[in-house]
Amino acid sequence: MNPSIAIIGGGAAGMMAAAAALETNPEAEIFLIEKNASLGQKVIISGGGRCNVTTGFSDMRLIADRYPRGGKFLQSAFHRFPPEAVMAWFESHGVPLKTEEDLRVFPVSNNGKDIVAVFEKCFEAPQVHLLFRTELKELEKVGERFHLTLKNHEPLDVDKVILTTGGQAYRHTGSTGDGYHFAEHFGHQITALAPSLNSFIIKETWPRELSGVALGRVHFTVKGERKWEVAGPMLFTHRGLTGPAVFALSSEIAFESYTPEKPLELLIDLIPNTPFAVFEEELKKEMQANPKKTFRNTVAFYVPRSLAAALCEQLQIPEDKKNSELGKKDLIKMTETLKRLSLHLIGRAAGDEFVTAGGVDTTEVDPRSMESKRCPGLYFAGEILNVDGFTGGFNLQAAWATGSLAGTSASSL
Repeated sequence: MNPSIAIIGGGAAGMMAAAAALETNPEAEIFLIEKNASLGQKVIISGGGRCNVTTGFSDMRLIADRYPRGGKFLQSAFHRFPPEAVMAWFESHGVPLKTEEDLRVFPVSNNGKDIVAVFEKCFEAPQVHLLFRTELKELEKVGERFHLTLKNHEPLDVDKVILTTGGQAYRHTGSTGDGYHFAEHFGHQITALAPSLNSFIIKETWPRELSGVALGRVHFTVKGERKWEVAGPMLFTHRGLTGPAVFALSSEIAFESYTPEKPLELLIDLIPNTPFAVFEEELKKEMQANPKKTFRNTVAFYVPRSLAAALCEQLQIPEDKKNSELGKKDLIKMTETLKRLSLHLIGRAAGDEFVTAGGVDTTEVDPRSMESKRCPGLYFAGEILNVDGFTGGFNLQAAWATGSLAGTSASSL
């Protein structure tokens, strides 16, 4: 007998689960239940609308390191459907991809709609039933089968259920965390939840004038429950900080608390490749070699001109002050500022992806099949799991891989 499968959520993991189930068992009857009017809304807006499909990394150890939570759990899924296989799958379905210098993979068209269109084409098969504007209200197991009570649709009875409802990020796309309730109903633990891959809102107001100024590489240090360190590019915004290093740090400190009432200090090394003493000596020599040059312009040799001006202003060093006129005290102050710029985090703002850290406890899910250890016939995939990665295609890679594994497992006879 061919199984009937209900997949709850038409995001990345749900779409791939349905496609994999169809490919594994073309006779399976598949119901893809989506509360929105169309598929893949979060996929379409990811990566600024370009859709960072996966990563160009191929070393599994390096890939696993990009997941603050869930890297080990994902190994089986990634072994079966690694990034290169994901790329081959989309290209075989008519979407040419490109790997950019930073190893992010995008459609050549730079249009996330092309990725979703692949699935829409697959789902023209008569055995796939797309139930849009439909919401799961109750899920019960009756004997060996599942009974689904739905909003805007008659009840369904199926053999298998795959929960791919996402996390709580981007609530306007339908990711409202509904799946946690159904997971708990079947005895699953939900770990603590927090936003991840976000930008930072900072307490200081002076950096607002630097909005749009980018730095190629900085080193962040935060001391909260433990010490966190991250290096990479960053960008000033009108409210704080964003960029790859910020997203990576936000993922690491997803469960740290920081508010206007209780800020979290962030130390930024703006000259990360040169030790403090070496840099201080280098700056001193530069000043001695150019006594008539303004100190502000000398600092601008190391950081963007607008940032150099802002730092001099913060340290009350006049803009026309020449190197020969600068005292040792101001030199030390500037060295300390460039090597340990102190800012204070007071809140989170949306980032490129903005995913949820935390979810269904992965110790209760079989990593070789994505099947629940608590309830046979129930599967999980995607962001509903306690799995999240850094920005750069890692979260979609996890969604494709777990979705594919869940769909293949659920449809196998």
